[in-house]
Amino acid sequence: MLNSFVFGRRSTLNISFALGLSVIVVFGILPAVAVLVISFTDVRALPYLPVDWVGIENYLSFFSAAHLGYNVNALWNTLVFAFAVTIFQNVIALLLAVLLNQRLRGRTFYRAVVFLPTILGVTVIGLIWSLVFNPSAGPAATVWSWVGANSAFFGDPGMALGLVIFVQIWAGLGIAVVIYLAGLQAISPDLYEIAGVDGATAWQKLRWITYPLLAPSITANMLLCIVGSLQSYQLIYVLTGPNNPATQVLSLAIFTSGFGGSSSGGAVQSQGYAAAISMVQFVMVTVISITVLVYLRKREQVL
Repeated sequence: MLNSFVFGRRSTLNISFALGLSVIVVFGILPAVAVLVISFTDVRALPYLPVDWVGIENYLSFFSAAHLGYNVNALWNTLVFAFAVTIFQNVIALLLAVLLNQRLRGRTFYRAVVFLPTILGVTVIGLIWSLVFNPSAGPAATVWSWVGANSAFFGDPGMALGLVIFVQIWAGLGIAVVIYLAGLQAISPDLYEIAGVDGATAWQKLRWITYPLLAPSITANMLLCIVGSLQSYQLIYVLTGPNNPATQVLSLAIFTSGFGGSSSGGAVQSQGYAAAISMVQFVMVTVISITVLVYLRKREQVL
């Protein structure tokens, strides 16, 4: 009788499961619990200072009138950033994936070009686009001068967040395209041929064949993008610095509160306060992610 266990023995399976679970506990659950505990203390970066239990004082400080304006602005920027990046990145990635899934000459090269930004570091990406949008001698400034205008670009409060969103979409497009390509290649070409015989247009094929069968890939991409953009701050920090109100987000507030770089809306640098902000962010990301997941799973069943 063939053994039904892939690992050969049940004991081997149990050991493998225990090892995997221990890695999750050590590197995932324990740090999360530690952050929760720290959020109820006044621990600071300076050594030899006593650490006191302050209860919910850090949370009350986050919602206090002194910090409310700063934090509401950071929360609003976070939601705008995440919404714009998620929608535009997925729409562009889906269209590019459909295009690159065709029998194009040199499509392997085009796929590599689209994926290239993904392998670049945040600092490299920031340097590239800082040079492009250099207000003194960058290509964007030259184009701007053709219409008799000038701008500080990342230093302009009206443009900074939009430009950061654009760069974030460009940087994360490769992963989304790869996921969509994998989903597209799992769709049988016979379906498109049958639809073509029936007189379906390219848009009808995309709407009634590609989109429904690509629903699991859309769910994966949407969730990855939502979670990533709600927690993103590195690119914003590199492009606009820690003190630009136009691009202030919750993740950046956590970083600057815990490790310095700005006044964080008047809050003194404190790991305890930063941990409290991170727990607020955790709740926000969890609620939004679960809501979107439930909605998209229902859509998959309908489609």
